[in-house]
Amino acid sequence: MLDKFFKITESGSSVKTELLAGVTTFMTMAYILAVNPGILSATGMDINAVFTATALSALIATLVMALVAKLPFALAPGMGLNAFFAFSVVLGMGHTWQMALTAVFLEGIIFILLTLFNVREWIVNAIPMPLKHAISAGIGLFIAFIGLQNAGVIINNDAILVGLGDIKSAPVILMLAGVVISAVLLALKVRGALLIGIFAITLAGIPFGVTQLPEGALLSTPPSLAPIFWKLDFSQIFSMDMMIILFTFLFVDMFDTIGTLVGVSDKAGMLDKDGKIPNAKAAFMADAIGTTAGAVLGTSTVTAYVESASGVAEGGRTGLTALSTAGMFFLALFLSPIFLMVPAAATAPTLLIVGYFMMSPVLKINFESVEEGFPAFVTIIMMPLTYSIADGIVFGLLAYVAIQLITGKIKKLSPMMLILAALFIVKLVI
Repeated sequence: MLDKFFKITESGSSVKTELLAGVTTFMTMAYILAVNPGILSATGMDINAVFTATALSALIATLVMALVAKLPFALAPGMGLNAFFAFSVVLGMGHTWQMALTAVFLEGIIFILLTLFNVREWIVNAIPMPLKHAISAGIGLFIAFIGLQNAGVIINNDAILVGLGDIKSAPVILMLAGVVISAVLLALKVRGALLIGIFAITLAGIPFGVTQLPEGALLSTPPSLAPIFWKLDFSQIFSMDMMIILFTFLFVDMFDTIGTLVGVSDKAGMLDKDGKIPNAKAAFMADAIGTTAGAVLGTSTVTAYVESASGVAEGGRTGLTALSTAGMFFLALFLSPIFLMVPAAATAPTLLIVGYFMMSPVLKINFESVEEGFPAFVTIIMMPLTYSIADGIVFGLLAYVAIQLITGKIKKLSPMMLILAALFIVKLVI
């Protein structure tokens, strides 16, 4: 039944592969269960309630992705978007977290409408193939950088922005060991290589104090949502601040999700000959529904997770991968101490190796052509340097449009490309 519903055999996969891929995806993104509550609690929101909202919103959105879109992508409250919510909207601009949740709720409703009218799908289809390949490669560099940063291999250096961390520290040594273990297992074509690497380093980290064993009961009832559930404030719905906040949420979420879906689909060989994502409308609806539900539950914007690439790297190709990930989020509600004990040193090797996998579409870009190669290069380099998938797409697409206009090749630009370029300029100015 599973095979027929998800077309697993037709996709060249198996039930075992899909399940392992889903668990791998979850393990590489489970950090959000600890990080998101920590960030949003800075606004005064109840940290325990936010944990439940984070897990439930991820569960709902990923279930829609699994059962409706039938694609191997997971969703959860997005990093960057949660920081904007807490540190810019609430702590920076002085608004209440209730007002910020209202902006997220409105964003979700708008995204549902944009998805129903195929606007988001039109945007994806308007992006030239060279930029789609570049998005995949850029995401590869971005998530590899995240992994190196999480493990302390790359650290903040005031003089030169980034620098090499303490390679003699236990987390870094364990991370490097994890890279070796996972890479060797992959070379030997061992199924579940990335997941085995995560578990091995988690266990190895115990005697070093890197893996913190949970205290108390491993099984617990999910914290109540009561302090943050349906706490929306519509009193400032027509204010200029609301318009700016809403535009920012819309823009970043839209292009983070587009970038992730395009990049990971390209790497998985799931784009059709015209560069279109299968079931794109349903995939975007999962994002929209997740964001709307998340705001009601009490968390920031839900978006597709780039860590889904780890599951794809393990062979995940269908919605069963996402269903497996959703199941892990359900378990996490009751077994949070176990899932939260996995250290960054254990997941960082997976992100680095997946970054390597994501780079291969760059071979499809014609770098001999400046009008194709340069915008692709800009897209790739700007993602890790701006720490944003959305900003990488912005600068890459603007470079592409500028070159076509200046060289008199405006006929190569679709009306949607010109509209996007104008919106991107407005975004940068604001």
